[in-house]
Amino acid sequence: MESNAIYPGSFDPITNGHIDIIRRGAKLFPRIVVAVLQNPKKTTLFATEERVEIIREIFRQEPQIEVASFHGLLVKFAAERGIRIVIRGLRAVSDFEYEFQMALMNQNLSPELEFLFMMPSAPYTFLNSGVVKEVFALGGSVRDLVPPVVEQRLHEKLSRDNPSIQ
Repeated sequence: MESNAIYPGSFDPITNGHIDIIRRGAKLFPRIVVAVLQNPKKTTLFATEERVEIIREIFRQEPQIEVASFHGLLVKFAAERGIRIVIRGLRAVSDFEYEFQMALMNQNLSPELEFLFMMPSAPYTFLNSGVVKEVFALGGSVRDLVPPVVEQRLHEKLSRDNPSIQ
């Protein structure tokens, strides 16, 4: 039986670490749905539509990777799509407690869901979206941390809001 998988997250912005997990996951499953969370409680740099657009651009040549947005419960989104496997990345021990709690709660809500935790490749173990935004806002290079389209969008977004960023 073929199983598809969901990789949920806010992806604000998507990093090379996320892309690493997605592409490696695509080797394990026939289809990966990158599920971009709409969370009204979380302030994001990029609107949900922008994040979806950026991710679609990155994976435009990879038809087995689908990008969609969702709000509400992940278990509901997974059930609507008939998907039983959720991929989550674990960078460090500090990620484990949160991810473990979320997986247990989601399995409580939907016992048929399975969670696959993947470690990022070594160059991305320190990387997260917050670090990328902070480094960029302070004038540092994020060239090796994000795809070119993300770097371009960061420049457009942040230089518009802060003219001192060149």
